[in-house]
Amino acid sequence: MSVSARLAELGIELPAVAAPVAAYVPAVVHNGLVYTSGQLPFVSGALPAVGKVGAEVSAEDAKGYARTCALNALAAAADAAGGVDRIGGVLRVGGFVASAADFTGQPGVINGASEVLGEIFGEAGRHARAAVGVAELPLGSPVEVEVTFLLA
Repeated sequence: MSVSARLAELGIELPAVAAPVAAYVPAVVHNGLVYTSGQLPFVSGALPAVGKVGAEVSAEDAKGYARTCALNALAAAADAAGGVDRIGGVLRVGGFVASAADFTGQPGVINGASEVLGEIFGEAGRHARAAVGVAELPLGSPVEVEVTFLLA
């Protein structure tokens, strides 16, 4: 099944590619891979929340934001690759969680990204991953995700 057909089956519509907030491009294609820049959970050009996970933002909400980040990354990758059906799978996910001092649930938050990529790509969505707690993220975002995709 094509990626576009799977997205339709899941009822997922990819968002427009988020405009960069600094001096970079959303994604780059190189040697059969698509590398995305870190994606924030923008929805219609705005962050749905700001703050630290484990303080102002719940882990459950942050998991949903990580899912949004992954879909933003897929949109950026598809744009760079010439269409979503040119994306063949997921190689690696890097997740960053703006964390309260005592928050240790970063892996659960980044599962939001990993799980949606698994739903979309199936076995080809299995990937290596990092889930890291950080002090701050751009624009006060609670979560940021970068993805390395394989071309089909």
